[in-house]
Amino acid sequence: MAVLERIRKFFVPFEAPEEFEIIVPAPPTDYEIHTLTSNRLDEICRLNRRCFKKGENYNKQTLTYLLSEPNTLSYCITTTNNEMVAFIFATSNVDGTGHITTVGVAPEHRRRGLAQKLLVHAEAAMQRRKISVIRLEVRITNVAAQSLYRQFGYATVQRLENYYNNGEDGFLMVKSLF
Repeated sequence: MAVLERIRKFFVPFEAPEEFEIIVPAPPTDYEIHTLTSNRLDEICRLNRRCFKKGENYNKQTLTYLLSEPNTLSYCITTTNNEMVAFIFATSNVDGTGHITTVGVAPEHRRRGLAQKLLVHAEAAMQRRKISVIRLEVRITNVAAQSLYRQFGYATVQRLENYYNNGEDGFLMVKSLF
């Protein structure tokens, strides 16, 4: 009987999970970087949920805190019609270190260099604040992000066991700005 059940599962029509979203690339557009402020909180919350799986995204309270914290640098990328499609949050510490907290790009706008633009912009802002070292954490399964960070001079210095809510490990990566 168990064999029949396994065979039947091959013929059951595919049912997409509730969270399944078909991603259609956005049409080509021009982009602009802006400082992200609390007046776009609802929009950043929606985009954050789209960029990250459940449990991986920040909640509204955390985003509110980050937007109000004076040591946080936050930027977004918008399209020509002012639609927010990417964001970055970074913090600067009084000890001269910085932390890339999160980077997100809307699925339909990925692979267009938006994360790179935000990373360069945030690093330049940190240099102006005399930040000498930047750190970030990245999932061990997020090979694309690791590759991006390595291209920009970040080096993996430590494996962080059970770092994420679902128990997944992460890597601590660092970069010297000076």
